[in-house]
Amino acid sequence: MKPQSGSVLKRSAIYLAVGLAASFIAGPGMAANDEASLEKLGAFKRTVAPQPMKRVPQDPKYAENLKKVLQQIKLPDGFKIELFAIVPDARGMAVSRNTATVWVGTRKSTVYSVQDRDMDNVADTVDEFSGSIKFDIPAGACYSPDGFLFIAERNRVMMFPAAEYFMEGSDTVAIPIVKQGDLIPAEEESYNHTARACVIGPDNRIYITLGQPFNVQPPEKVDLYRKWGIGGIVSFNRDGGDRKVVATGVRNSSGLAFNPVDKSLWFTDNQVDGMGDETPPGELNKVPAVNGALKMGGWYGAPYYGGGEVRTDEYKGKPIPKELADNYVKPQVEMVAHAADLGMMFYTGKMFPAKYKNAIFSAQHGSWNAVKPRGARVMVTYLDDKGNAAKTEPFAEGWMNAEGVYLGRPVDVQQYVDGSILVSDDKAGAVYRISYQGN
Repeated sequence: MKPQSGSVLKRSAIYLAVGLAASFIAGPGMAANDEASLEKLGAFKRTVAPQPMKRVPQDPKYAENLKKVLQQIKLPDGFKIELFAIVPDARGMAVSRNTATVWVGTRKSTVYSVQDRDMDNVADTVDEFSGSIKFDIPAGACYSPDGFLFIAERNRVMMFPAAEYFMEGSDTVAIPIVKQGDLIPAEEESYNHTARACVIGPDNRIYITLGQPFNVQPPEKVDLYRKWGIGGIVSFNRDGGDRKVVATGVRNSSGLAFNPVDKSLWFTDNQVDGMGDETPPGELNKVPAVNGALKMGGWYGAPYYGGGEVRTDEYKGKPIPKELADNYVKPQVEMVAHAADLGMMFYTGKMFPAKYKNAIFSAQHGSWNAVKPRGARVMVTYLDDKGNAAKTEPFAEGWMNAEGVYLGRPVDVQQYVDGSILVSDDKAGAVYRISYQGN
């Protein structure tokens, strides 16, 4: 095997070291040290020292400052954006079906439960959820139709039955369906690209994104990562069994959702850094479904392609193995390079005008290294009658000022119980609500 050039190796090492703005360095082994607590919680027993749930103050002055920022957000006619809650480091979100609780994950060690108790569309309480658990980058949150909350961590998946009814204190019913160290090999744990996303599929399985930690993964990692679904999407039964690799060649996805019409699975993907401000493009991808069943085994380009069909410097000129080339799936949408497309959802509500029915809303977090800043907005993608992307355009933008300074960084977009949509922002530490006020 021909060794990589010194400049290529140096560039990959630099981009790996700085973290590519995709994960937070949490304490080592945080999730690995709470087996005793989990054993008690799973048996409906109290931990040694349960504490009241820590509450996040909804500071009026801070809220007013965020509302001033929201005055600059541009939306289509008839739409309105408001502050829903102050939530530190807000990332992935999940909304419950009964109490309208919103769970918000982070790239640190906390999950928050957010409640609008008087249903006036502004949260009344933001509490630390399940404080007895030592979470480790609990960025991914998803909720099942029958009332189970799932949290995808760096190297574990937690399930919380009836989570919306266990919020009086730090003890909750908690079951690790994928135990610590079983989501990926322990030796592959990284501080980089470990913000998972998850969704419950129409087949009642849980689907999870697994970012690979490198800017461009080295050849010696390719086979191992394909086996485990690192740099891809995996799925499990809801008890954590029957692991399947759904897709590979995904550099780093932090958002996925099922099309409720044809049952296809869509996901965003962040692409290779260090190739210039305007290349390669970001991606919105699709795992097709045939008769309601996903077409498994698709390859989405990494590490041979940096985004779209732009070859990476590390793999330029190298032939793509036939097994991969035969299963290559082109992106549905090529997004602006380095806008960092993250969370996404399909709109199924009744509040918005008919043109948004079954459209995809997705968040662009914004670049960490582009000389010309970009992103920091919410996009909308409309589908054609065959279920493919037809048009993509900005829906909400203005979280970046004229000097290119980010005033906010959208992370996730999820539908609220009334048909409005919620947008999380980990820069401001907030969740916003976008509603339609027109006729």
